[in-house]
Order: sequence, then structure tokens, then C-alpha cells
Amino acid sequence: MTLVTDRKAWHMANQELLSIFAGILRDLLLDDSIELTMETRREDVCGWDSFNYINFLVAVEARFDVRFKIADIESFPNVGAIVTEVTRMLAGSPAAR
Repeated sequence: MTLVTDRKAWHMANQELLSIFAGILRDLLLDDSIELTMETRREDVCGWDSFNYINFLVAVEARFDVRFKIADIESFPNVGAIVTEVTRMLAGSPAAR
């Protein structure tokens, strides 16, 4: 994935991340019906408990070669916040790694 600057490309990049995230979560929870949006919260997905949340974040870290800060992990309110953080990290922000 490359850094995008226009709004349409940004939306497409977010959709790509959402699709990848949904695939990771489907594999973890063994549920092919899972669909994610930027607003999806853990409470919205059956079985997405704290244990699977950590497993999900570890899988995202491995997939994108990024590392989340503990404070971030504790404060992500929804999937959109995770998408935003991964996008920032992939853009190469100095604070990202």
C-alpha cells in the first residue's frame, strides 16, 4: 500500500485496510460473515473479546510490520482508529515505529 494524498484514493486505501482487517478477524473468530466499517467497535462483533482483540492487533502488526504502543491499544475506540493509526505508520511518520 502506498501513501495517498487525494480523498478518493484515501477512501480506497481505507477500504483496502478494512477488507484485510475483516479477513484477519474472520480467521481469528472462524466467522466468514464478519464485515467491518470504520465505526465498528469490538462490542459490535460476537466473540471479539479482549483476548481476540489482542490476537487481532498482533496479527495486524505482523501483516503490516508495524508496532502499536500500549496507550494506543487501550484507546482505540473503533476499527477506524486502527485504520488511521496503521495508515499513519505506513506513511512513515517518525513516531510510528
